[in-house]
Amino acid sequence: MSTAAVKAPGLLSTISSGISNCRSKALSYITHEHSVVVNPDGSDVIEQDPVAPRLKLVDQERASIWTYMHNFIGSDITSMVTLPVVIFEPMTMLQKMAEIMEYAYLLDMADQCEDPSMKLAYASTWAVSAYFAYQRTWKPFNPILGETYEMTDKSGLTFLAEQVSHHPPISAARAENEHFTYDITSKVKTKFLGNSLDVFPLGRTRVLLKKSNMILDLVPPPTKVHNLVLGRTWVDSPGDMVMTNLTTGEKVVLYFHPWNWFGNTFGRGKSFGRRKGKHQRRRRNDVDGYVYNKDGESKLLMTGNWSTSMSYQPCDAEGEPIDGTELKEIWRVTDVPKGDKYQYTHFAHTVNSFDSAPPRLLASDSRLRPDRYALENGDLSRAGTEKARLEERQRTEAKLREATKQECTPRWFKMSGETTTTPWGDLEVYEYNGKYSKYLESLPSSVTVDVEELKSMAFDPWQFNATGDQNVAHGSQVLPVS
Repeated sequence: MSTAAVKAPGLLSTISSGISNCRSKALSYITHEHSVVVNPDGSDVIEQDPVAPRLKLVDQERASIWTYMHNFIGSDITSMVTLPVVIFEPMTMLQKMAEIMEYAYLLDMADQCEDPSMKLAYASTWAVSAYFAYQRTWKPFNPILGETYEMTDKSGLTFLAEQVSHHPPISAARAENEHFTYDITSKVKTKFLGNSLDVFPLGRTRVLLKKSNMILDLVPPPTKVHNLVLGRTWVDSPGDMVMTNLTTGEKVVLYFHPWNWFGNTFGRGKSFGRRKGKHQRRRRNDVDGYVYNKDGESKLLMTGNWSTSMSYQPCDAEGEPIDGTELKEIWRVTDVPKGDKYQYTHFAHTVNSFDSAPPRLLASDSRLRPDRYALENGDLSRAGTEKARLEERQRTEAKLREATKQECTPRWFKMSGETTTTPWGDLEVYEYNGKYSKYLESLPSSVTVDVEELKSMAFDPWQFNATGDQNVAHGSQVLPVS
């Protein structure tokens, strides 16, 4: 469906009306025993999976979901719709944000190399590498306001994310090691189109390369989730990814080739491999583009596939490969676990594990959520009950803040006062307030991770305790709201 068609006056209401008129016929198809129903892992139909009977959706439930969801066609459903845990993965959005650090060594290399074009080649490849994890179509849990996620690794990387707003949903995160700092304010806007969902990244991503003191800005392409109700769910991110060196004016533009329902890519004919009259058939998930200097002249061509690998080659100002040079691989996806239910990478399992937690984990950490933990252990009934309980507690807190005329203040981030413009709208930017670094410095250096002790902690992101007073539980682990 073209953008123009989506925006045509009255078209969405016409579609909604048409769905309503033919709903009985559609539902008879959806509930037919041989119909193809959404299975988020991309494998065989849920009903045909003998090892996962707990995922079986009865006909009445499918009909109810379709009846309910068609009312939201054309809407932003980011925080409007409560969904059953059967379509969730045991991970929150804050944890999913941390998966971009799987190939953080590429940012280390960007910081260490001297060639300005190669800096962008490494850094943009790091950004592309995240899409391999983002292709999973299981839904992560929405974070509770005040929820956090912490991660550390042996290389000295620390990652912290916090849910800083609930309406609209906004997350902020910071990662740092000796080579770079990474800051993001993440907000998405969605548009539900019946059997697909458009996702627009109204966020801001900045990377500081410490050695050269260069600041990189990243603008990713939008994403489209196909076959939400009928067919096998799959994800596509057609369009340009632009990374700009704000310090020097250089930039890289990578084009994510769109994939269509006929199994072919379509879009720009002027892509790498065709410029001299050659016709190169594009594959699903293909990416290509150029690194440009500050004068707009191409210096490197880049090509690859976000699900396998990326390569680069020196080129002239017209974008043609320089004679005597060849494509060199810059990154390749690491091996993944075979037959993993949620299509997790090894790194995703690390993100979910308490082994990647700091010794003194904040009680507001995503790992401690009872709904997430129950789903991880295969208890859907308890996961659904706990999810409902957390959401009700969050609504109660919102009413209490309104009654007492208070606002929830993030613990580890603050409003910067800056508003950034994205292709999909304006965004108020959050910035790291520095308190987490001081908190880490205050901890005893001799403390080691006790996984069993961490697992026994109660999840506590709340601003108020059960009596309605300001929450100062868990001592120094949860700071009072200022």
